[in-house]
Amino acid sequence: MDYYFYLKAFHLIFVITWFAGLFYIPRLFVYQIEAFEKPSPEKEILGKQLKIMAKRLWYIITWPSAILCTVFAVVLLIINPALLQQSWMHVKLFFIVLLFVYHFLTHKYYKQLQTDTCKKSSSYMRIWNEGATFILFAVIFLVVLKSSINWIWGIIGMLILAVLIMLGFKLYKQFREKNPDA
Repeated sequence: MDYYFYLKAFHLIFVITWFAGLFYIPRLFVYQIEAFEKPSPEKEILGKQLKIMAKRLWYIITWPSAILCTVFAVVLLIINPALLQQSWMHVKLFFIVLLFVYHFLTHKYYKQLQTDTCKKSSSYMRIWNEGATFILFAVIFLVVLKSSINWIWGIIGMLILAVLIMLGFKLYKQFREKNPDA
């Protein structure tokens, strides 16, 4: 059964690289949207470079990581089907479905930005960037604690996290207004 831990290690490696891509790609979206507002030729130069960076991140790191993470997860569940009998795993799989929804919507935004048809603001993309963070928190706590977590405390914790993130956005926005070159 030693191979089980190797498979689990590969699964975790691809979880990390998948999330790395999901954390960084919306930041590139923010920069792309803000580049649209720059004067020529800066607008065209930045736009072209950011599109290349997004394409490489999305297709060389994020998509392959999502696929490999999923393949290793399915193999682990086949080897250890008892996991599917545990309630925490059902909740985790729900969050994984949400992660795929987030991933596919991010892909839609990626395609729009590659064709200069995205109508979202940079502020929207800053908030969008936190979607993967919420899912990551939920999944990590479920996996580590191996319980469905008391829903009241879980909801309170997620609300506190959301409030802290929104407070951070407001403070950052005020900082940027005072320091436009930052």
